[in-house]
Amino acid sequence: MATVTFDHVSKRYGPEVVAVNDLNLEIQDGEFLVLVGPSGCGKTTALRCVAGLEEITDGQLRIGDRVVNDVAPKDRDIAMVFQSYALYPHMSVFDNLAFGLKLRKTPKDQIKRRVDEAAKILGLERLLDRKPKALSGGQRQRVALGRAIVREPEVFLMDEPLSNLDAKLRVETRANIARLHQRLETTTVYVTHDQVEAMTMGDRIAVMRDGLLQQVGSPQDLYEHPVNIFVAGFIGSPSMNFATTQVDEGGLKLGEARLELSAKAAQVAADRPRGSQVTIGFRPEHLELLNGEDSGVVKIPAKVDVVEFLGNEELLHADAQGNEIVALVSSDRRVKVGDLIDFALPIDKLHIFDPETEKSLTA
Repeated sequence: MATVTFDHVSKRYGPEVVAVNDLNLEIQDGEFLVLVGPSGCGKTTALRCVAGLEEITDGQLRIGDRVVNDVAPKDRDIAMVFQSYALYPHMSVFDNLAFGLKLRKTPKDQIKRRVDEAAKILGLERLLDRKPKALSGGQRQRVALGRAIVREPEVFLMDEPLSNLDAKLRVETRANIARLHQRLETTTVYVTHDQVEAMTMGDRIAVMRDGLLQQVGSPQDLYEHPVNIFVAGFIGSPSMNFATTQVDEGGLKLGEARLELSAKAAQVAADRPRGSQVTIGFRPEHLELLNGEDSGVVKIPAKVDVVEFLGNEELLHADAQGNEIVALVSSDRRVKVGDLIDFALPIDKLHIFDPETEKSLTA
């Protein structure tokens, strides 16, 4: 096992396209780090730079203490799981698992031992004689994972390995990969655009946008203390609500409603010019329906537009002083379309952002 270090790494395609822009990131030995972001943010390019499939334009990439900028992919001691399963259709599961080891002229007894161990870990023992066409999507994905495991590499690289699976199978395989990492404790770099995968699997998450690293930290840290509007809106499901408010005598007003603030948020408002605007953010799951005159909460009046029943919960889409917001609340209150309601938000759950720089003022 080893660390992976991006030291001012950039990748450009021609003079105008910058896929990865001055990336500085250290992935610890044995860590499961998730690179997450929308399509085109540079996360897969960064992963391919580690694999040696892309040539780095600037900076250094180290695996352990070794600079690998000019090291061939086969000599980097990494194993990669691709978005497509990339199995050989004419080979059995056993031969697919063993193929890479055979190329490296690994002794036959070691090949059998490693393949048998990987098959046991992934529940493939009864499938070793089958061809890929006789496997389900989940089984093919496990074979792809097993092909990486048998290599016993220093680093696992995974490029959206669950994207071809249905919703139920994705949840199951997500848990299997997490258990696999706990068992093997191999340094893993995992790329996805799905923030739920990132939140549930990663020891740390690195959020990227337009080739730039936005924030890196634990899932809880990114959820509770996003550094900007992009991270705040990308992490969490449903997405964070945003609304434009006006600074008024050291406080904030949402339309005609004056918001109660925590001491930190009140100081932020006091430091802004009266009449200026700031963007507030709050998560749907932190909103509750106001009961009487609750103290210590931000009161947000709204009119309900749409109700989505989810069983024990429901999503309320509402208009709050001209701002569309979503609330995830208990379904026992029987809210109806057209109802005028007041949401209660704990004052310490309100985020404030600068509308121009989009940076958090309360992180």
